[in-house]
Amino acid sequence: MLNNFSERIGLLFRKEKELYLSLHRVLGFYPHNITFYKVALMHKSIMHRNAKGKLINNERLEFLGDAILDAIVGDIVYRHFPGKREGFLTNTRSKLVQRNTLNKLAEEMGINQLILSSGHSISHNSYLGGNAFEALVGALYLDHGYDACMKFMQKRILAQMINIDKVAYREVNFKSKLIEWSQKNKVKLVFNILSQTKDNNGSPVFHYQVMIEGVKGGDAEGYTKKESQQKASKYTLDKLRTDAQFLDSVFTAKGNRTKMEEEPVENVPETNQDNDFILSDKGSEKHQNVFKEEVFLDESGKNSRHAPMYSSDNEVAENKKSEEETKKQEALDLNDIHINADDSSDSNEDIISAAEQAAFDKSE
Repeated sequence: MLNNFSERIGLLFRKEKELYLSLHRVLGFYPHNITFYKVALMHKSIMHRNAKGKLINNERLEFLGDAILDAIVGDIVYRHFPGKREGFLTNTRSKLVQRNTLNKLAEEMGINQLILSSGHSISHNSYLGGNAFEALVGALYLDHGYDACMKFMQKRILAQMINIDKVAYREVNFKSKLIEWSQKNKVKLVFNILSQTKDNNGSPVFHYQVMIEGVKGGDAEGYTKKESQQKASKYTLDKLRTDAQFLDSVFTAKGNRTKMEEEPVENVPETNQDNDFILSDKGSEKHQNVFKEEVFLDESGKNSRHAPMYSSDNEVAENKKSEEETKKQEALDLNDIHINADDSSDSNEDIISAAEQAAFDKSE
C-alpha cells in the first residue's frame, strides 16, 4: 500500500503522466521502466528507430509474453482442475490464450487505443490487439517479474473478465462447423492424415490436413486425432473467411467436378452374349453353310462319292427316284428273256443257257 501511494505521489512529477495512469488501469501496476511498455505498444508499421538507427517494435516482447502466458495459464489451469487429464488441461489452456480471446481482452481493456501504429495497420490487422497484449505481459515480466504477471492474470483477467470454468467446458467444434458449411455449399470435404509420429516423451502426435474439392486447406498437429482435426478445421475456416483466392479455387474445382458429372455418357455395353452366335434370316439373305456336301469313304479309305449334307424335300424325292432308276438299270430284266414255257422238252440247262445269252445280248 505504501509503495502504491508513493508511486502515485511520484507520478505527479513524471512526464507522460497519462500513459502511466493508462498502464496502471490496464495492468494494475505502475511502470518502473516506462521504456519496456512503450516498446510493447509500438507496432512495426511505424518504422521507429532508436538513437543507433536500429528498428524497434514489439515483436520480441510479444515472443517473450507468449511464453510467459503459456507458463502462467498452464499453472493456473493445473491448480484449478485437480485430477483432470492432460488433454483437458491442454485444451483449456489453448482456449484461454488463443488469439481471438486475447484480441477481445485487448479491446475490452482499452489496449487498442494505446497502440502506436499506422491507421492502415489498425484497420487491417485483426491480431494487432492480441499481439500487444502478449507484448505487455512480456514488458510486465521484465519490469516487475513473474509474480506480478501471475497476479495480473489471476486478479485482473480471470477474476474480473474470464470465467475459467465456462471456457473449459465450452465445446467449440470447428470440425462440425466446417462439415456443416461444406454440406450447405455441396462441396467435397476430406480429412487426410499426413503423419503419425511420437514426441520426445513417446506420446502420439497426429498431423491432419483438410482437403476441400481436392484443394489443400489447413493442417495441424495434435495429441489426438480429434484435436488435430479440430485445429485443421479452424485454420481452414479462417482461410475460407479471409483468403478470397483460396475460396475461389475451391468453387472452381467444384464447378469442374460437377460439369464432368453432368456430361452425357455413352450407352453401357450389354454383357449377355449367350445367343450372339445365332444367325437370323429376318431382313437379310439366308446364309449358306460352307460345308455343302458330305464325304463318304469306301472300305479302302478313299473317297467313293459325295452326297449333300442338307437337302430340301424336293431334293430328297428326286434323289430317291434317281436311286430307284439306277437299281432298275443294274438289275436283270427277266422280261427280256424269252422262254417258251410250253416247251417242256427244254431242260434246265437250256433255260439257264438261254438266260445267259439274253443277258449277254443286252450288255452289248
